[in-house]
Amino acid sequence: MTSSLRSIRNLAQPGSGEQGSSPGSVDAPTERCEMCSVALEERHGHVADLDGHRLLCCCRACSLLFTREGAGRGRFKALPTASRHVAEFAMTQAQWDGLQIPVDLVFLMRQSDDDRVRAFYPGPAGTTESLLDLAAWSDVVAANPVLDDVADDVEAVLLRRHEDTVECFVVPVDVCYELAGLVRVSWDGFSGGEVLWRRIDEFFAALRVHSTPSPSRRRGRPETTPAG
Repeated sequence: MTSSLRSIRNLAQPGSGEQGSSPGSVDAPTERCEMCSVALEERHGHVADLDGHRLLCCCRACSLLFTREGAGRGRFKALPTASRHVAEFAMTQAQWDGLQIPVDLVFLMRQSDDDRVRAFYPGPAGTTESLLDLAAWSDVVAANPVLDDVADDVEAVLLRRHEDTVECFVVPVDVCYELAGLVRVSWDGFSGGEVLWRRIDEFFAALRVHSTPSPSRRRGRPETTPAG
């Protein structure tokens, strides 16, 4: 795959290791801010390195340095911490099929140095980049104009097809890291196994609780109504 979301691919690779320690293993070394080297807590912020196409683990002080547009000469962007749950997300089965996504989980993002929307879906051996039909995606955005407001480099559109509906979230990119890691370490057998899908249900249940409801259309934008 290309350099975009390379770190997500690395996370999902077998042998990359999981956080924490198992009985009899040595304690994992303290994780440190990749800018100032201060020790980090388990939950910490991330900054996108746009030149390196990767995320840096950062302390709060360093993350705050890059919350303004153009900070760090435009090379670094702090990831947001808030997620949005797109209410009344409009997507038909034909539109889903048009995206040519073979599984029920996918996240999509755009990088500021590449005028393309890239789609990735997690699996047991890594994240796979899907060749997205841009015309099909444009139809989805037209039906849900709030997706035009997704920030390049630091936010992703996370979609889950479940029980004949498609649920949509706009999330910081590191949420996709977490989901990719969950899929990799939990996958069993051909279809993932009962444990994996229970953990995915729990992941999305928690995401709903911690997300802000967001209309599929921008606030103040009038709905179009059929003539007659």
